[in-house]
Amino acid sequence: MKTSLNWLRQYLPLDLSPEAIGQVLTGTGLEVEGMDEVESIPGGLAGVVVGHVVECGKHPDADRLSLTKVDLGGGEEPVQIVCGAPNVAQGQKVLVATVGTMLYPQDGEPFKIKKGKIRGQVSMGMICAEDELGLGDDHDGIMVLPTDTPVGKPAAEVYELESDYVYEIGLTPNRSDATNHLGVAFDLAAALKINHDSDQSVQRPDLSGFKAGNEAALPVEIRNQEACPRYAGLTIKDLKIGPAPEWMQNRLKAIGVRPINNVVDITNYVLHEMGQPLHAFDLEKIGGGKIIVQTLPAGSKFLSLDEVERELLPNDLMICDGNDQPMCIAGVFGGLNSGVTDSTTSIFLESAHFDAGYTRRSSMKHNLRTDAAKVFEKGSDPNICVDALKRAALLLQEYAGATVTSELLDIYPAPIEPLEITVRYQRVRELTGIDISREEVRSILETMDMKFTDDNEVDFKVAVPTNKSDVTREVDVIEEILRIYGFDNVAMPQEITTSLTVAPSPDPHKVRELIGDLLSANGFLEMMALSLSESRYYGGGPEAERVDGLVYVNNTSNVTYDIMRPDMLVSGLEAIVHNQNRRMSDLRLFEFGRSYRLDGENYQENNHLTLYLTGHKHAENWHDGVKGSKRNVSYYTLKSTVGLVLRRLGIHNYRTSEAPADKFAYGLRAEAGPMPLVDFGKVNTTRAKEIGVKGEVYHADFHWDNIMRVLPKKPLQVQELNKYPTVRRDLALVVDKKVSFAQLATVANKAEKKMLTQVNLFDVYENDDQLGADKKSYAMSFVFENNERTLKDKEVDKAVNRLIESFTRQLGAEVRR
Repeated sequence: MKTSLNWLRQYLPLDLSPEAIGQVLTGTGLEVEGMDEVESIPGGLAGVVVGHVVECGKHPDADRLSLTKVDLGGGEEPVQIVCGAPNVAQGQKVLVATVGTMLYPQDGEPFKIKKGKIRGQVSMGMICAEDELGLGDDHDGIMVLPTDTPVGKPAAEVYELESDYVYEIGLTPNRSDATNHLGVAFDLAAALKINHDSDQSVQRPDLSGFKAGNEAALPVEIRNQEACPRYAGLTIKDLKIGPAPEWMQNRLKAIGVRPINNVVDITNYVLHEMGQPLHAFDLEKIGGGKIIVQTLPAGSKFLSLDEVERELLPNDLMICDGNDQPMCIAGVFGGLNSGVTDSTTSIFLESAHFDAGYTRRSSMKHNLRTDAAKVFEKGSDPNICVDALKRAALLLQEYAGATVTSELLDIYPAPIEPLEITVRYQRVRELTGIDISREEVRSILETMDMKFTDDNEVDFKVAVPTNKSDVTREVDVIEEILRIYGFDNVAMPQEITTSLTVAPSPDPHKVRELIGDLLSANGFLEMMALSLSESRYYGGGPEAERVDGLVYVNNTSNVTYDIMRPDMLVSGLEAIVHNQNRRMSDLRLFEFGRSYRLDGENYQENNHLTLYLTGHKHAENWHDGVKGSKRNVSYYTLKSTVGLVLRRLGIHNYRTSEAPADKFAYGLRAEAGPMPLVDFGKVNTTRAKEIGVKGEVYHADFHWDNIMRVLPKKPLQVQELNKYPTVRRDLALVVDKKVSFAQLATVANKAEKKMLTQVNLFDVYENDDQLGADKKSYAMSFVFENNERTLKDKEVDKAVNRLIESFTRQLGAEVRR
């Protein structure tokens, strides 16, 4: 909420700096989130002064330019200025933008005045027109001031420009009393009186000049008293539509409200001054000569002020005319055909109290977040309706030439009285943590217009004003006391009592965040799929018998999603289909989630991390060319990511086997003892097509519970790079086709534990004629190193011979010569 400092000063004399006032507001719970200086004229005319044209002649090289000398005061020599205005003349008093001044013209971008030459003549400033200074629209010539205007006087003083400070207050939903400037002023006055020994009080607007008319009030019928507990109104005639006074426009513009005309601006002004929304209806457009406050049947049409035809909901409270035609959504938004226009001369001015729930529902459902709706939904003050009506009527009389012609209508069948709350002094001390005296409590509450109705040694009873709709309990009154007493005045305790908690090691949340960041950094996007799935993907269905092991749910909102997902694959494939249908085919997704199964009578929930890859490996780009940009992801793309995750987790000791065939066309499973760590590979084409996926999908399923069990207990350690050179040896080994590279790597690592650091496969060759039936050749590289010295060839040769002997003995391998 924006709050103007100048506006506050209308009601409360303030001699503190804007920054200090902001601190006081924050201390009362009205947190100042920002403060900006607002100028009525952009730039504040800084650098613009009154000048006296002492010489004026024709420019020697331009017929339409004048060469002038202007006295800027201060005892300095007159400066030469080239001017293009046709009305410039000797002896004039003019406004001059000096060198270095920033100008903010009415139209166009701001610009800076620089020393320069115009057609060969030096120009040391600019004699300004009205629009160039942002003072108006006229550009026919320069501004000529009265002859008695002092030379050198700043233009800001000539026009008595007003600057303002605007606070951005983070207003919490419970502060119904602070939605307006008077409410903020009352809080500010209370805090200054209690903590700064101020004797200033808030000066309310003077309403003593109001007089109602003699005509009968416009008939009003309220058919929903719950939604509209109070309704007041006036008939006002002889209006002259025009601009609001400049001071009022400045107030509204400072808080971001665009001035429209005097009638609309006055209703907006009263809203932000007193916190009471008003609505002006063109009297001639109220059909049937009557107003009806009611709800209309669902689906009724309403043409709102923004020229949108809206379908009404059954709980939308409407202000209708005597023909039941809707003119306004009560407390939310006006209608197109009943509002004030330039031809309006008579209005019916409404000031009502609408129920917060009705207003908020209509505002949210129709997405109309107006200032009025925000006030009503917080709980407006029902006992200020008539005062706000009087205030607006007086302003309309003064600034629109209006006449109040009717009696003041006020329908208030069940007046809302101030709520009386009993508060215990001991409870005040317990909750605030301070030994506050009875006198201080009374002083604080009375500064906020909370009257004591009973008081004794033990407790007191206080009447809460109706503008504080959130203060309904003892604890709420205590909060009000503490706000004004000052949170900063509560002493810090000398002792702090706390309990020690020990986080699990490793912390599951931190591990999850670590891997999530790692995957995001490698181009993956995190997804969150439904935990529900369809039993038909697992042999079930609406007409089929229940499948053992599945967890069924009674899903009344979507009967097809009838089970909790037993695995992560199907929901991930559905997410891929969803994206592919929206032309997003290159996908790298990951998800942390759970699967659900029924084992006898026990339910099992297992945690997973899943990866999904499909589409092109890289986005299209010129560097890789057409072939490179259209290269698809592959099994090895997925394998490298799986390896990256395991290495980052510090998991190195695992063995591999074939991945489950029910999910994967091919792939691997990494295991630590009997526990599966991750299954990864290419998803079965049949399964992918059944879900509706286009193209190949590569999937990894980390069994996250098992991953957490095998995580190293010690944090990862680093070591410096080996400064001694490595030695590489290559071997071509002929083995049976059933022998995998993983088996060869395992044998090598066991046979040579000290010096062997890397085993890689760089070629696979098959030829029955040359190698023999059911044989293949693996071309492998072996990297050896020693951290303490340079290896000798003899040492490496011995190590290679040990490897060959192990391959031959354990796997029947032969070295291909």
